[in-house]
Amino acid sequence: MASDDEINILVIVLDVNPIWWGQQTQREPQFTLSTCLDSLMVLANAHLVMSRTNKLAVIANLYQNSHFLYPSKQWRSGEEISTSSDGKYELLSVTNDLFAEEIRNLMDRKVNGSQTDSLLAVSLAKALCYIHRVSKDVQAGQDVKSRILVIKAAKDSTLQYMNFMNVIFAAQKKNILIDACVLDADSGLLQQACDITGGLYLRIPQKIALTQYLLWVFLPDADQRSQLLLPPPVHVDYRAACFCHRNLIEIGYVCSVCLSIFCNFSPICTTCETAFKMPLPQMAKTKKKKVKTAN
Repeated sequence: MASDDEINILVIVLDVNPIWWGQQTQREPQFTLSTCLDSLMVLANAHLVMSRTNKLAVIANLYQNSHFLYPSKQWRSGEEISTSSDGKYELLSVTNDLFAEEIRNLMDRKVNGSQTDSLLAVSLAKALCYIHRVSKDVQAGQDVKSRILVIKAAKDSTLQYMNFMNVIFAAQKKNILIDACVLDADSGLLQQACDITGGLYLRIPQKIALTQYLLWVFLPDADQRSQLLLPPPVHVDYRAACFCHRNLIEIGYVCSVCLSIFCNFSPICTTCETAFKMPLPQMAKTKKKKVKTAN
């Protein structure tokens, strides 16, 4: 249990890509976006009741943009939201109502395109900005512990590889853990993010048990995890995406000036436009034969 002198910030990034969730509902009707939101609310409520100083933020991640579900504009503007009078903790009631209202407004918007990937780097950047803003308002003598939990559904987008890696190193510099709860295929980008920042990566074997995995693995903070029996670490895929075709490669060419990675050699770097002079192969010098003169 955290003390009053410690502020624990948890930012949850939820992948709500409607294309992926529509396909998921057809494959497994028992696990829908509504079911995932219920599990997320359980985790959020549990985090808030653990300490009155705990802070929470929830960001919805799409392929077009990212949107704050909590705290929303209504919460920041101080508008009153109707709460139930059944004895529930008022903060939890307001939080759940905001979740439901914001996700409803988000899903009612017109969806354009058919991409099944998401702008994860943008959502992580927003999460870092939120943590930075909250940390600036901390009173003297209070410690701040920050975490970002990514609930990943859609596939990776290698187009955002550079932005994603910049966010990872920024989180590492600020000692912010990045955890990943993957619902579908493994994510090489999130594996690197968790390994670099010291977070946990877990691809859940049973989606219907999402609530249990969230409470068991991702609710405890970094100090409490050392006392728990958690899933073993996974093998990290450290392949980089080339800057020319955005494909994951194991062997490539690296620009010595801007460190851009390419799958094929190019005499001019397309990122920084540095021209490289290739040394010509040296020609073997032929030794002159000495002419023997007759005495």
